[in-house]
Amino acid sequence: MSNNVIERLFKLQEHGTTVRTEIIAGLTTFAAMSYILVVNPGILGLSGMPVEGLITVTAIAACIGTLMMALMTNYPIALAPGMGLNAFFAFTICLGREIPWEAALGIVFWNGILFLILSLTGVRTKIAESIPPSLKIGVQCGIGLFIAFIGLKNAGLIVDNPATFVQLGDLSEPAVMLALVGIIFTIVLMVKRVTGAILISIVTLTLIGAFIPTENGTLTATPSAVVGMPESISNTFLAMDFWYPIDHLAETWDLIFALMFVNMFDTIGTLIGVSRKANLLDSKGKLPKIGPAMTADASASIAGALVGTSPVTSYVESATGVSAGGRTGLTAVVVSVCFLLSLFLTPLMKVIPLMATTPALLMVGILMMESIRQVDFDDLGALATASVALIAMPLTFSISEGIALGFITYVGIKVGTGKFKEVTPLTYALAIVFLLRYLLDLK
Repeated sequence: MSNNVIERLFKLQEHGTTVRTEIIAGLTTFAAMSYILVVNPGILGLSGMPVEGLITVTAIAACIGTLMMALMTNYPIALAPGMGLNAFFAFTICLGREIPWEAALGIVFWNGILFLILSLTGVRTKIAESIPPSLKIGVQCGIGLFIAFIGLKNAGLIVDNPATFVQLGDLSEPAVMLALVGIIFTIVLMVKRVTGAILISIVTLTLIGAFIPTENGTLTATPSAVVGMPESISNTFLAMDFWYPIDHLAETWDLIFALMFVNMFDTIGTLIGVSRKANLLDSKGKLPKIGPAMTADASASIAGALVGTSPVTSYVESATGVSAGGRTGLTAVVVSVCFLLSLFLTPLMKVIPLMATTPALLMVGILMMESIRQVDFDDLGALATASVALIAMPLTFSISEGIALGFITYVGIKVGTGKFKEVTPLTYALAIVFLLRYLLDLK
């Protein structure tokens, strides 16, 4: 691609950047978010999905979504299967509701369609404005705790106990202790603002695991090769049960809504946060191309469902590329190319032990908890609403239950304190529907 074509497509001079700067920014963003290539297959595999090919699926979904964002908005924002959304897919939909993964992909597809319609019509803005801030914050923080809890559970740092429900795992086990050391190591790297800290942690723990003996060899298996061809996605490509959500609407509507709710606010928050850092907001603090950006995000989720993964969304790690100077869609194009090239390292990624992903899950959870400082701690009602949603998600092991209890709590507090006029019609409607679902046992 010649410099003239690149300039015409991405308007580098107008944004005060160069091809070299954009390439460095793209590589920086990829280093920060490439952990998803390992973490996403690990989580989706727990849902019953065939693990073979999930690395390829994750990379393809990230590549498609990121290219859409680059070409539709010219923003330096990368997309990939979302953390939290993949946990919702595996633990709430498939394991919690016992819905087959093929049907779960159908739910993801219809969530994408609904999200796309709302984005194209502009209704998404009215919905976003009608939901109380305390509930948005509680949901985001709750998802963070949920993800962190999953990471601790996967590593054996937290185990079940019939009397107390959970307890500390056996730290004398090498894998468990290594996971704990990895958590501290990752946090230290993040505090020091090391680029690609999570990726460095995963690689380091995997290498150490190669020297830790187990009953079946070593904690990290020996790879069959260093470089190899990407695995086929035939197991998941177009495998979704398209009609399941329609035929079982009574038991899936809340799942579709919850996915849309989480995806919408996660996307809006990421877009505004990253765009503010890149000076892309207008004089009123609004993102000029938020419509096309949301459309790209929704379309990416639809594409993700078709190839076989949980919803695709914008990644806050894009901010690392922005910090490195990325200002245009060329940064995103570089990220998408990196995702495709990384597939030739599939043999290496396949031997990464589950334990090595624990610091990544915990770190993502910690970062999602940052928004708790936005809660008005002087407003007990707001604090209670956020707290209920936040606490309910990890304790019920369900994101949708946390959302439902958050809505019910918020409306209950407002009505009980005589502030019923502060509640929007949509919030009333959702709280009533969620309450009826519990009373009539419509789960």
